[in-house]
Amino acid sequence: MIPKQAAGAVLFADISGSTRLYETLGDELAVERVGNSLALLARVCNDCGGRVIRTTGDGALCLFGTADAALRASRLMQEKTDEQRELGPGPGIHIGCHFGPVIEQAGDLYGDAVNLAARVAGLAKVGQIVTTEDTFNMLSPELAQRARKLIRVSVKGKQAPVTIFEFLWRDSEDITALSTFTDHGRAVRLVIQYESREWHFEGPGELSIGRDDGCDIVVGDRKASRRHARVERRRNNFVLVDQSSNGTWVQVSGEAEETVLRRDELILRASGVIGLGHSPADGQGAPLAFTCK
Repeated sequence: MIPKQAAGAVLFADISGSTRLYETLGDELAVERVGNSLALLARVCNDCGGRVIRTTGDGALCLFGTADAALRASRLMQEKTDEQRELGPGPGIHIGCHFGPVIEQAGDLYGDAVNLAARVAGLAKVGQIVTTEDTFNMLSPELAQRARKLIRVSVKGKQAPVTIFEFLWRDSEDITALSTFTDHGRAVRLVIQYESREWHFEGPGELSIGRDDGCDIVVGDRKASRRHARVERRRNNFVLVDQSSNGTWVQVSGEAEETVLRRDELILRASGVIGLGHSPADGQGAPLAFTCK
């Protein structure tokens, strides 16, 4: 069968904080809440003219014919999720979207647009809708006025940096208060503390973290991989790249939700703690503390 190729808006809606939900509510109730969230995402997608291509335990991959349809669905997903959370403890979501050519085959989507949408979703925090300049350029004037340019970031597999926008879904949102990864000035140094030691990283190059004696930062946590993660300096940003078996947890100071990286990357911002293979909050091992200065 010849693969079906077309252009569309690829949307990843991912559940945030599901790990903590299981710890707080227990497996049975957490499974129910996550299932309700996934069902909500699917209903909104269909109601807005999209299709759910597949779901995972933590989110949904959706396809829309237009950028407008995808961003309208994104907004409604966030609104409905907020309504659910007002009724009791439940997961939040973060959303990434990119418009481009895709190949649909055997019930799944393939292509650079899918990979980029997944990367963009990884940049968003809970309650955010993040998209690309290509998507922004396809929006109607009505919706384009709700998008604000945030930053240009280097994305794995792309030669040129990608311009990232945030779509403001709350009517009361103010651009001065919403971005957690805009460039508020040059971050010239990253300071990492582990147990009694401290590292100052300015780049270029990278800083390796893991149990292997050859790493720049050697940790003793048994859940950490030998080559668990690395930090790269990319222009004005410090990017944490997970390359582990068990994942990397990042808790930014002042934010309620943790970010969990699984073979993905995150721009470090402000200050916080990093857990290798487990949440910093579980008390199983000493986390790494970081500060961007």
